[in-house]
Amino acid sequence: MRPQVLTIAGSDSGGGAGIQADLKTFQELGVFGTSVVTAVTAQNTRGVHGVEAVSADLVARQLDAVGSDFIISACKTGMLFNRELIDVVADALEQHRFQNVVVDPVMIAKGGATLLERDAVTALRTRLLPMATVVTPNIPEAEVLTGLTICTFTDRMKAAERLLSYGADVVMLKGGHLDGPLAEDLVMTKTDTFRMVTPRLLTKDTHGTGCTFSAALTAELANGYTVMEAAQKAKQFIHSAIAHGLKIGNGHGPTNHWAYNKHPKEVVSIEFIAYR
Repeated sequence: MRPQVLTIAGSDSGGGAGIQADLKTFQELGVFGTSVVTAVTAQNTRGVHGVEAVSADLVARQLDAVGSDFIISACKTGMLFNRELIDVVADALEQHRFQNVVVDPVMIAKGGATLLERDAVTALRTRLLPMATVVTPNIPEAEVLTGLTICTFTDRMKAAERLLSYGADVVMLKGGHLDGPLAEDLVMTKTDTFRMVTPRLLTKDTHGTGCTFSAALTAELANGYTVMEAAQKAKQFIHSAIAHGLKIGNGHGPTNHWAYNKHPKEVVSIEFIAYR
């Protein structure tokens, strides 16, 4: 039976991020995707032009509909928007005992629009992170969640340690917002720390990269890989998607979700460097 997975996130009318990016990624990686829509955005490559949250009651009904009928091997959260929705999602994760929970703490869109209300940060930190198999913040998101300023590698280590202290099993602190020729993600467990390194790609077509990476991670966990194996495969997937950009739209264009399977010989190798 094909693995079944769940994305709990917002809709992107431009198709490059959110629910749409997640389902495309699931399809490419051979898992059956289900979805719970938490918010609807009016969005394109140039930015977010409107946001409306789905009612907490309807989000709860969606979660119950999926949880009562499908065997969910892994699930991910994306845009949750407000405190009430985070509480509803956390309650459902407990009730349905979903495994392999990937928390992508979506806060700000590529164009700068706010996708998480400020008073929801504490709920995200205290309710969802203790349930997370993996949490996948970028640098700005990690700063908000930890209250730390992140500039140096030492800062990144401190932030990852603090995120672990909130209850997540594994922290993947993404390095896309850093400078330099390499894109370097920090991966920390309770016992080990690694750097996951790929060449940095210079392109404006990076809309939905965080959603796509966390969706690929979710899919590969459902496919039976360990967290570290899934992380390497997810990194390969997103690197390929960025490298073969679609040149769509007039702003931050979407990544190419077909590239990983269409160009298998060009999939980059991942350097996994142990630290400590």
